[in-house]
Amino acid sequence: MQQRIRRYRGWMGLLALAGLVAGCGGPAAAGTGSAAPGAAAAPPAPLPVEPHGPFARVYDPANLPGARDAAAFPRDWSHAYGNARHNAAFAAPNGAPAWVVQGVSWAFPEARAWPLSEANAFGTRTYGARTALPTQTQFLGNATGVTAVGGVIYAESDDDFAYAINARTGRLIWRYSPVGNHLMGDPVVAHGVVYLSAGSVGFNFAQVQRFAKGEPAIRGGAVSFNGVYALNAQTGRYLWHYGTVGEAMATPAVTGGRLYFATGNGNVHCLDAATGKPLWTTHVGGIDNMSSPAVSGNTVYVALSVPGYLYALNATTGQVEWKVTVPGVVNTGMGDVSPAVSRGVVVMDAIAKTGSTFNTDVFAVSAATGKLLWLHHMGSGPKPPAFKGGVPMIHDGVVYVGSPVNSVYQAYRLRSGRRLWTWQVPDAGPAGAGRGAPTWYRGALYISTGPNVYALNPANGTVLGQEHLGGRFGIVDPVIVGGTAYLGNSWDWVQATPLSRINPHYRP
Repeated sequence: MQQRIRRYRGWMGLLALAGLVAGCGGPAAAGTGSAAPGAAAAPPAPLPVEPHGPFARVYDPANLPGARDAAAFPRDWSHAYGNARHNAAFAAPNGAPAWVVQGVSWAFPEARAWPLSEANAFGTRTYGARTALPTQTQFLGNATGVTAVGGVIYAESDDDFAYAINARTGRLIWRYSPVGNHLMGDPVVAHGVVYLSAGSVGFNFAQVQRFAKGEPAIRGGAVSFNGVYALNAQTGRYLWHYGTVGEAMATPAVTGGRLYFATGNGNVHCLDAATGKPLWTTHVGGIDNMSSPAVSGNTVYVALSVPGYLYALNATTGQVEWKVTVPGVVNTGMGDVSPAVSRGVVVMDAIAKTGSTFNTDVFAVSAATGKLLWLHHMGSGPKPPAFKGGVPMIHDGVVYVGSPVNSVYQAYRLRSGRRLWTWQVPDAGPAGAGRGAPTWYRGALYISTGPNVYALNPANGTVLGQEHLGGRFGIVDPVIVGGTAYLGNSWDWVQATPLSRINPHYRP
């Protein structure tokens, strides 16, 4: 087919960081990066949060993890789904506490928790199940997975709060709502700072009118206050924020002292991760929905929709190095999915339309040139609501990816694209299943979809075991540390469960 190229030791003290409140940064000409204007770092501007009101920061230092617990966890979290490969699995180090090795079980209710025993989403009687399910994910609960750093589970919720929870006890360390907007990502953490991304799925009527006239529409523009918010990882104390015109729903990437993210007005941004000072902004056009960047070497890979392209940008300058699409890509699919990178290959998927049917096209390109290496149709079906794709994960030369079009997971050879197996998600539900990235750990593949978590044999896709946790898992990957899987739930819960409950063959 022709392609178109057109680990956070124990808790550190409070960081002496000064913040910069920055604007959206002037967009450069399409395909070029430019340094955005910015003044010297200044004290952080105040946020619209009443100090003693319901959105004020809550902090309980008694629930902080001990040094041994913290040392058994990763030190930082650079990408959505843990890393550029999207495999959020971390073995317990030698000498780790017994609870890390054996696993723990708890369920933490967030601000708008819906009973996990409820099979139907809130609003099902009003919207019907097919629409109510993704609506609850987008407006009330956890859209994506969680972050595990230093003995703490960090979570962003569409209830407008971010949470820090003790990974062993499930008790709240801090909670904060820096702005009245949805928090849809899984927080990235580096050098004692946690970064949140704020944005809404909405378009106001002015943007609808622009789109109807064939003009670019801005997702999230003038709907609420979008951008990135930096907090002290230990206390949740506000450090700085960087505002954007378009939504910033997707998780940023942080590496080498720089923070990368894309927005709903077609911009890709690079900030100084310590101060929030803009380093460059590149306008590529289109809309970033939930596509989080992957950084490998000195290249940033991210996808946007309308039009749908996968981009490679120079991480230092913001210059577009290449872009690629595939025929038939429609709607938000390309801008929903986060690309995965491994061994010089970028893997991506998107919803495509052929005639009157929809298909998920999974494809791989050269990370250096964007040259198409292979493309496969994952199977046809109806257009899924909301998030239109499955987040790919790469482990040991194999790609694992799902599709909500026909509710399957499949495995492919990274280099050749040879399909190894297909697994049909049972009881997928009216909104489809297969959006979240799988997690490979100690010879098993863990998948959270619907109300269940499954363990599969990664060699052939057969089911090894499963656990029913209730609620719904949207674009959620099981985050595994030692013997525990940690998950965010659309019913507005954060959950922890021992791997031995999911996989009867698992041995700590």
